Amino acid sequence: MKKINSEIIRRAVAHLCIEANIRLRKDVRAALSRAIKSETNPRAKRFLSQLLDNARIAQADKIALCQDTGLPTVFVEIGRDVNTQGLDMDRAIQKGIEDGYRKGFLRNSIVSDPLLRPQPPKFSPGVIHYDFGLYRGLRITVLPKGFGCENKTQLKMFTPTVPLEEIKKFIISVVKDSGPDACPPYVVGVGIGGSADQAVLLAKKALLRPLDKCSSLKHIASLEKDLLKKINQANIGPLGLGGRTTSLGVSVLTAPTHIAGLPVAVSISCHALRSASVYFK
Repeated sequence: MKKINSEIIRRAVAHLCIEANIRLRKDVRAALSRAIKSETNPRAKRFLSQLLDNARIAQADKIALCQDTGLPTVFVEIGRDVNTQGLDMDRAIQKGIEDGYRKGFLRNSIVSDPLLRPQPPKFSPGVIHYDFGLYRGLRITVLPKGFGCENKTQLKMFTPTVPLEEIKKFIISVVKDSGPDACPPYVVGVGIGGSADQAVLLAKKALLRPLDKCSSLKHIASLEKDLLKKINQANIGPLGLGGRTTSLGVSVLTAPTHIAGLPVAVSISCHALRSASVYFK
């Protein structure tokens, strides 16, 4: 059984915070490159090229992709062979967030009280989600999501008899309501099922799936494809300049739910979809 100590966790999280904020994911870069080739709006095409330039400069100069370095969300997957006895995982992760944000010269954006909002803001705490499974090893993923796009999150509680077209209309309306405000082109995460809180979490987890991967469920993969097509017909385009690239991808995750309900949540990400992972075997 593997023994994981606080120092390993702290160093790993600190590294992931920096990595996610300065290095755009490969799948997102590839999606931007594909969008440049297919985009017909000259202004939109130029802006997409500038996004790739920004990513190259950020990585080369080791600076943040965006001034909003987000509220770090940390996903921890703990396998059956991992021994965490005596480990204060929460404390190690929060310390890692603070270390990473300080070392990477990333913006401190967190207020400890959401109503009183004391100043100055801090580097931590972030949000942590744990998952214990029958798999092996330990995986930690950091998703630093900016609030320009986080503020566009929506949840709707449908009745179970609602037609699929109504669900599609809701998801597309969330993107249209976001307009240019959350820095398109977007990546759209959708959570369907579970309880209200689980649907929102699924929507955010959906953003972690590589853009070149579709759902393993045939009907969900078809839904993702149709949503992407219709969203890109909205003509919002990169930074609201118009064009056929309003979204780089749509990912849908589902969960079992109650017979009397059908929660649907949408989590929007800006073009700077940032996440980084480490796996301990």
